[in-house]
Amino acid sequence: MSPPPPPLGRSRKRAAAQILDAALDDSELVAARAALAQGRWQAARALLARTGDDWDRRGHRVTVLALEPYSAAWAGDWLLAEPESADAAVLLALAQVRRTLRGKEKPVMAREACRTAAALAPADPTPWLGLLMLERDLGAGEEIVRLFGEVRARYADHHHAHHLMVAHLAERRSEAGPDPLHEVYDFAHWAAEQAPADSPLAILPVVAHAERYRVLAAAGHEPPDPAACGHWAGRRARQVMKAAFDWWLEWEHEGHPRRLVDLNFLAHAKVCEGRGAEAAALFHRIGDHVTPAPWSYPDRDPCPAFRAARAGALGTA
Repeated sequence: MSPPPPPLGRSRKRAAAQILDAALDDSELVAARAALAQGRWQAARALLARTGDDWDRRGHRVTVLALEPYSAAWAGDWLLAEPESADAAVLLALAQVRRTLRGKEKPVMAREACRTAAALAPADPTPWLGLLMLERDLGAGEEIVRLFGEVRARYADHHHAHHLMVAHLAERRSEAGPDPLHEVYDFAHWAAEQAPADSPLAILPVVAHAERYRVLAAAGHEPPDPAACGHWAGRRARQVMKAAFDWWLEWEHEGHPRRLVDLNFLAHAKVCEGRGAEAAALFHRIGDHVTPAPWSYPDRDPCPAFRAARAGALGTA
């Protein structure tokens, strides 16, 4: 039997308003997620049908829907009603991944669900994204590289998968300290160069720089305040920031489902670089859509960190 819908009392509404929203500015996704929380999976069905093979948007929407605590149960109901539905299968798969990451499920169940979803839709990179998220959390090493290859074989510019790969690579050889020739930088530059000129993967070198800071700060090689360290002050770092900001000025993608993730990384970098006016322009685009990464790096509360950085940048501007 499916679990009862959770209550929506006043206290829960107040708490929800203080939680970072993974849906970002996708209002259709927000509506479908609210319906799914009440067991009405038909809204998620319609949303994913409209999304089609827009793979970045599909990955974003499925991963957010999968965050709902009861999404596995509701997706299971949907799959019982429509056993051949690839959309139901992929939602169930990523919901099982989320349950595993919360310690509520065994990894073998999530892996099986992802493989079932992949068999139903061989061209869809989303089940492989689920496996990539799972194995990254479990520290599966070379399996992460293989799964990234599976995603990329289906959609070479997959935004979320590239971010996961950068975070994984940044964690290698943390004990060695700062290294301007670290492999994560090479990977990020390679991916940016391989992508089309208008691809948001142009921001990936900035993401790599922030992820490497996270790792170095956690290992004690950089101070805990990112704006107070020299990580963003070197010549190579300045070149990376300038190239990414120039790309944004020329190619800004209002329609990309995860563009606010990129804008948060870029604004964070500009704040750390001391470029307040450029950061202010980015904060105006971001609005209130703060993302945990990179404002939480290395161990900060992201919302106060974001608010302080925005206030400083807008004051500078």
